[in-house]
Amino acid sequence: MRWQQGEGPPQIAGLSVRTGFVPGDLGVITTLHGRLYAEERGWDARFEAYVAEGLARFVLADSPRQCAWLAEESGRLVGVAAIAEATDSLAQLRWFLVVPQYRGRGLGTWLLKEAVAFCRQMGYARVFLWTTSDLSQAAALYRSLGFAKSEEVEHEAWGANVVEERYDLDLRDLDSRR
Repeated sequence: MRWQQGEGPPQIAGLSVRTGFVPGDLGVITTLHGRLYAEERGWDARFEAYVAEGLARFVLADSPRQCAWLAEESGRLVGVAAIAEATDSLAQLRWFLVVPQYRGRGLGTWLLKEAVAFCRQMGYARVFLWTTSDLSQAAALYRSLGFAKSEEVEHEAWGANVVEERYDLDLRDLDSRR
């Protein structure tokens, strides 16, 4: 089933959003994550490898129950989100990122809402994501859409001590509130 986009993305001059990958996208997404998290969090190249490995598996799976949204401005990637199939009933939000200049303009909210709507359309019962405790603005966005923190793990990863947090959204709860 092809994804039918809901309401359009925020009105930002030159912004367009597409689903699906074209040659070069995996490298750009990997580089963007690697550089941004190195600058903002001090993480090393192992994080970039982690992103690349997951993206490769995602593309090679070629499942109709997975989708990626790539937001571009004048051909430059400025935001991304993807839904990966974890099990028949469980989806994972992955690679959710908005470059700093586009934060606070509604793009992240729109990407996240599209991802959740896609999960509902595909019949997933739940969707989860992993983030880190220092990404408080992202966590606030997740909570605003009904995600709840379900797990916390502290460990060394990517050259730093991190506290990873898992957030879950039960889509059946959303259906019962309608």
